[in-house]
Amino acid sequence: MIDNLITVLSNLSYDLLALLAGLSLGAALASTLMVIAILFAMTAGEDRKYMDPPPLFMMPVWPLVRLVTFFVGNHLPSTYLNKLDMKLQKNGLSFVMTAEDYFSVCLVFALVIPSLAAIPMASSGNVKPEILLILALIGYILPEAWVRDSRRKRDKEVVSSLPIYLDYLSMCVDAGLNFAGALKQAVDKGPKGAMKNEFRIVLRDVNSGQTRADALSRMAERVDLKDVTVFVSAVKQAEKMGTSMRDTLVIQAEQRLDERFQRAEKMAMEAPVKLVIPLVIFIFPLTFMILLFPIIVKFLEQGTL
Repeated sequence: MIDNLITVLSNLSYDLLALLAGLSLGAALASTLMVIAILFAMTAGEDRKYMDPPPLFMMPVWPLVRLVTFFVGNHLPSTYLNKLDMKLQKNGLSFVMTAEDYFSVCLVFALVIPSLAAIPMASSGNVKPEILLILALIGYILPEAWVRDSRRKRDKEVVSSLPIYLDYLSMCVDAGLNFAGALKQAVDKGPKGAMKNEFRIVLRDVNSGQTRADALSRMAERVDLKDVTVFVSAVKQAEKMGTSMRDTLVIQAEQRLDERFQRAEKMAMEAPVKLVIPLVIFIFPLTFMILLFPIIVKFLEQGTL
């Protein structure tokens, strides 16, 4: 009788402990989810009305990026943030993210990538800290590689679209508009891209009270390309000397087109040289194999080899 009572009480105590453990785990999980929901609600007020969407590979972690920006990025030293902001401006990414967001992106990728790799390592019981450290470094460098790739694409886009905008400017000036009016028309009618964004920033700077020369100089510093620097220098020189703005713009458009054709010719002349390497590595060995195969088979049939 007593043994049965002890058994029943033991079973009840085990059931009670299991129930308490389940309730505790559920409460902890609910509390964690509630804290996460509150944190994301605190950082949900991002205004991207005048900004471009983040790149696709950042979209899955963008809520974490905003979270890190709210608690860490907004408290970084202003000198460091100014340095990052200048970097984003020079690479044409100031309309994609802020300096705080860029720091947060680097930090989030440095944490997420090794964390994802640590899950299968932990399940197999073979966690290697050196591999996780390398993955963290790769995650931190990945946004920098994206910035450099964006800069290369942007430079090509600026060089190809600048002559088009110079044609628009020269036609508008020839029609009787001043430089500011011609620039506004070029921005409204010109093709979309990096050059349009830069000229839009110039218009914004001029409307905010800066002189035309200062606004163009800032654009030249941001873009940091020879074609744009020469164009800005020519416009400032024409304004200073009082020469015809139309003639200056026409000359600049012709020069940019000539340089574009010269670059195309140079690339066409370099193409045969670049084809030599794949020819030597892939085509020539395959050709030799095709030519020598029947000879080798014949020697094998005759027993010579």
